[in-house]
Amino acid sequence: MIAFLIGFLVSLFTGFVGIPLCIRLVNRLHYGQYIRQDGPQSHQIKRGTPTMGGVVIVAATVAGWTASALYRNIALGIRPSNTAMLVLFAMISMGSLGFIDDFAKVAKKQNEGLSIHMKFIGQFAFATIFALLTLMFDNSADSDSARSGITFIEKTVISFDALGKIVSTILFILWINLLMAAWTNAFNLTDGLDGLCAGNSIFAFFAYVVIGLWQSNHIAGITESGFGYNVPSSADLAIIAACAAAACFAFLWYNTNPALIFMGDTGSLSLGGLFAALSVATHTEILAVLIGGLFVIETLSDVIQISCFKMTRKRVFKMAPIHHHFELMGWPENKVVVRFWMIEALFSVIGMIVFYTNWVAESGIA
Repeated sequence: MIAFLIGFLVSLFTGFVGIPLCIRLVNRLHYGQYIRQDGPQSHQIKRGTPTMGGVVIVAATVAGWTASALYRNIALGIRPSNTAMLVLFAMISMGSLGFIDDFAKVAKKQNEGLSIHMKFIGQFAFATIFALLTLMFDNSADSDSARSGITFIEKTVISFDALGKIVSTILFILWINLLMAAWTNAFNLTDGLDGLCAGNSIFAFFAYVVIGLWQSNHIAGITESGFGYNVPSSADLAIIAACAAAACFAFLWYNTNPALIFMGDTGSLSLGGLFAALSVATHTEILAVLIGGLFVIETLSDVIQISCFKMTRKRVFKMAPIHHHFELMGWPENKVVVRFWMIEALFSVIGMIVFYTNWVAESGIA
């Protein structure tokens, strides 16, 4: 518990100290946000707002976990886990890609950064490295950084192992790439209103704090009776999720309407990459769709809008993603944001209930 609190507090402190410094630096460098012209016109007043705040979110998360890991190593003799470092690699690598995209935007002085092809190449490279490393480390009969297949909660729904090592590895790489692409884009699409992505991220990562702590107290064959999990270093994963939630909380202080800073692609891609990696490491890839339900809705609204327009030349929503639809219906920005927070909070709670219900069912508890 002390290690958990150390990580949370260090991330919170780093965020509250680092974000004002970031605002001053970005203002001095004139790295302001460029607003798309086809969006709600009320957003044009946000032009020039400092961006790249995601750098501090990543730094605060890493700083919190590092402080916690040092304490655990010195006081408890517990070394940092490979699984935790792999999850942080996913966050940092996707955040780096987002940083390059953000920098390209401010350099070009427009709202277009890296090309779609360059983003795809970057995401594919980092996701593939993550996939291969998860198969290499902590991979034994009792401890899996990732399951070679698709998991709902712990148990594999679709296994790739029966297809042979080469085929199963290729399918796993493709599956991880799909997850990374889906979640990074989902978080990126949600980052369209002041405080929307940061606030929703807090709820989503809090759910993984609970899941990680529960799994750490129910490791198969080691701890309490009942259904057990073969998730290595699940307590470490809970600490990372708590550090990310704390970093988002600190960022939200400055990102609420009217925002003093935006997280940019640096923040949204890093948070999406972290969420995807946590789902893989905790063996809850399908459950993550429920936990991150609001992000899924945002993505589906964009997919539906584009698909319907291409087929019928008609729009389902006034504008996609769906948060812009409600803005154009006349809802104030703050109302949209708070109500979307409430929806994501419900999804997170339902996800945790499903997770616990699964444990009860697997344990055979009446």
